[in-house]
Order: sequence, then C-alpha cells, then structure tokens
Amino acid sequence: MELKGKVALITGAASGIGKSTALLFAKEGAKVFLTDINEEGGKTLVNQIEESGGEATFLKADTSQSQDSEKSVAEAIKKFGKLDIAVNNAGIGGPQKPVGEYEIEAWDKVISINLSGVFYGMRYQIPAMLKNGAGSIINVASILGSVGFANAAAYVAAKHGVVGLTKSAALEYSAKGVRVNSVGPAFIKTPLLEGLDEELLSHLVNAHPIGRLGEADEVAQLFVWLASDRASFATGAYYPIDGGYLAQ
Repeated sequence: MELKGKVALITGAASGIGKSTALLFAKEGAKVFLTDINEEGGKTLVNQIEESGGEATFLKADTSQSQDSEKSVAEAIKKFGKLDIAVNNAGIGGPQKPVGEYEIEAWDKVISINLSGVFYGMRYQIPAMLKNGAGSIINVASILGSVGFANAAAYVAAKHGVVGLTKSAALEYSAKGVRVNSVGPAFIKTPLLEGLDEELLSHLVNAHPIGRLGEADEVAQLFVWLASDRASFATGAYYPIDGGYLAQ
C-alpha cells in the first residue's frame, strides 16, 4: 500500500496509461479522482475500482479548458479533502502531416490539450498542494519530448514544452515541498496507436531495442514510485521509459 492515505488526480484516466495508473494507484491505497472527456469509460473505471475495494470518483472534464482544470481540483478536494498527487496524462496524437501542410486548427488542438492542458492542471494543482506543504506532480511527456519525429510536429513541440514546463515548475516549488517530474514513455500499446497500419506498427516495434512496444502498466509502475515518498529527492527530472529507444 505504497500510496495509502494519498489523494491522486489523474487526467485522461478512461483508457491507456491513465486507466492503468488509476487501477494501480487505487491498488496501492490512493483515493483517485479521475477525469476524461470519455464519461462512459470513466464511470466504468470507477465501478471497477470500487468493486476491487478502492475509492474513486469521476468528473467529465476537458483539460484544454482552464475552467475544467480548476473545477477538477476543487471537486477532488471537496470529495477527498486534499490533493497529494497529480498525473497530467491527457493527450492526443494529432494528424500525421509535414509542417508545411499541417492544418492550423489541428496544431491549436494538439497544443491546447497536450501542453496548455498540463499548464492549466498545474496552475490549480500547485496551490492546493502548497496548502498541504507537500505534493507530487507527474507530467506525461514522451520520448518525443526529447527527440523529433517526422510528420508529428505539434505532438513533438507540445511534449518538448511539457519537459521544459516541468523543469521550471520544479525550480519554483521543490523547496516548498511540491515535487514536479515528467515521464517520457516510448510507444505504448494504448488506444492512441489504434488505426495505424501493420507496416507502421512493425516499424515502431523495430525502433525499440527491447523488441516490443511498452505496456501501460509498466509506465504506471514508474508513476507509483514518483508519487511515493521513496522518490522524495526526485524533482525537476525527465524519466524516459522507452525500451532503449533513446539509447540509439
């Protein structure tokens, strides 16, 4: 029960890495406040956690809207009394097009969810954690927060931004008890990869020296450590979990 007595807010919790994180955090004793635009998936997940003896609640929220981030924090505190952990996980892939052909509207949407959404989250999570005198924020970046990837300019730019935003926040708040870190998963078997053709999927597998794609639960295991007191000296860092992708 690594996180017993802790309250965690997880965005993008209805599927993929967010869902695995919610399940594992609850198993480790945390009370989890879950948000997503997928209301049906979120409520199903709450039922799954409660049936396993955990505590969870769900709020439909869009991280690209600052008022939704403010409401999420307020409702989490109203429900559970405090906020100890935040996992800013919600994100989208966006279209696959070169920069010179990338639609402006698509760019704005990816940046608003993947980058501004993380800022909006921290903007309200940090003041709540300061009231406790402690907290851990985990921002989900990507290996593409460290390197480029053709035909994914908005995603790459947003994830690089998340890494930088994380470092700045850590410098500002670590001495006040709020640790802020980012995680860089490689390509993980989640709904974000659904719809890719077999040739591209095979290429992605071969891009990982470990010889496979990652599992969402493997990423969630790293989140548990970062959220726990075992990671008390870990802040301002970027943690790839990538099957060797960035070692090449």
